[in-house]
Amino acid sequence: MKQNPDQGRRGGARKGSAGRRSGSAKSPKARGGQRSSVSRPGGKFAGRRGPQKPKLNFAPVPDSTATMRLNRYIAQAGVCSRREADVMIGAGVVSVNDKVITELGFKVDPVNDLVRVEGDTIRPETMRYVLVNKPKNFLGIENDPSGRRSVGDLIKKACKERIYPVDRIEKESTGLILFTNDGELAKRLNHPKVGLRELYHITLAKKAKPEELEKMLEGFVLDQGFVKAKEVAFVKNDPHEIGMEIHSNRSRIVRRMWEYLGHKVVKVDRVVYGSLTKKDLPRGHWRHLTKEELNMLRMTT
Repeated sequence: MKQNPDQGRRGGARKGSAGRRSGSAKSPKARGGQRSSVSRPGGKFAGRRGPQKPKLNFAPVPDSTATMRLNRYIAQAGVCSRREADVMIGAGVVSVNDKVITELGFKVDPVNDLVRVEGDTIRPETMRYVLVNKPKNFLGIENDPSGRRSVGDLIKKACKERIYPVDRIEKESTGLILFTNDGELAKRLNHPKVGLRELYHITLAKKAKPEELEKMLEGFVLDQGFVKAKEVAFVKNDPHEIGMEIHSNRSRIVRRMWEYLGHKVVKVDRVVYGSLTKKDLPRGHWRHLTKEELNMLRMTT
């Protein structure tokens, strides 16, 4: 597949409204002009809401091109861990711009400074952030040893660096998935206390009932673990179409929750991931994150 063209169809979920108990309310426009299936990214949900979690005070993930500590620079270059880098710095085997550095906490400019370890010049790997709108029947991984189709096949030309999915989407589902080689950001995005926003557009074979939406908000035990939706509503007053926000890293959780209530799930499409949407990203295409999008991810995690 080729990179997303400048113009093309929008890959977002069906636009419409999401109701409360009666399933009726207008859906607002999402940030950036896209119409969301159920809610505005960062705004109030049009449907029923569960209890709100308190905000967590995480420090923003640092920019990989900004001034950084020398030990982090060495670790990003793949030489060793940060702790081991501190030992090497203390031993006097690290130089910056041909000057031996023994000061722990010394900061370097990753773009302009020349760093050597035991005489060898090192460079940290360039951080890449690639957003993909995954098609159905593609594995949500970088490659498959058995030769099955994977998202990695779609992004072979995205960059020379090897990048990995931040999380997984099951083969039969579609939607947004982020690939990166920034392990620090990936770890933060997957932290259970972060509760990164994930909004799904779900299509059911039979009509859902308002009391089933309430059940999703109240939560229930599934496979010895408690699960619940943060927000859920009908899309365009259609009980076959559900908008649902959930914060969980459990495998196939959205599909399994509706199957637990006796529904056959026809489609699961992730339309919002954190602050990212499918605006101007057709199915099967990819694009690099903008600096603004990356900064937003860093700040919100």
